[in-house]
Amino acid sequence: MSNPIDNAARTLWDYHLVHDALRPADAIIGLGSYDLRVAKRAAALYRAGLAPILLFTGKSGNWTRDLYEKSEAEVFADVAAAEGVPRAAIRIEPNATNIGENIRFSHDLLGDDLRSVIIVTKPQTQRRAFATIARQWPDVEAVITAPPTSFEDQPTSAYPFKKLVHEMVGDIKRMLEYPARGFQIAQAVPVEVMAAYDFLVEHGFDEHLG
Repeated sequence: MSNPIDNAARTLWDYHLVHDALRPADAIIGLGSYDLRVAKRAAALYRAGLAPILLFTGKSGNWTRDLYEKSEAEVFADVAAAEGVPRAAIRIEPNATNIGENIRFSHDLLGDDLRSVIIVTKPQTQRRAFATIARQWPDVEAVITAPPTSFEDQPTSAYPFKKLVHEMVGDIKRMLEYPARGFQIAQAVPVEVMAAYDFLVEHGFDEHLG
């Protein structure tokens, strides 16, 4: 059902998406989160032969502190193994608590010899991942991808629509503030995206602004 909240949220969703073409790389890096579909997508890319190494990174963050008994990386590794990825091909980085640390700690683990990576993340965090790796790991050639989940299908019973909107609003704020702090490259934010952001903040979607 179309309504102003839904329309504004869809505007942010469309802005956050990245549409990179997939190509072979030295490693696939799956960013840990509440969304196990990311692990399945990363596993599918490995099984398709796009890279010989699959690294999962993540300890816990805003959305997973009470969700898993193990680190995000370990949970994602278990999912990938269940999807047919050999354990010998999987690397685990279990300490990162945000996207910046995901990228930096993955770089530290994989080393400077890597020339290309595929970053797998949630659909709505693709642009933030792109901006982060461009600043934190500028020498690597990065392709950004996500599970092919639609806007309508992204919410789940455990992570409903309102939480998704809070997350997307918070990431717009980080895109505006983080370049000056050296965390991300600066990106243009279209007028209609800023209008949707302001509208959603005014309507109480502000839990991820801190």
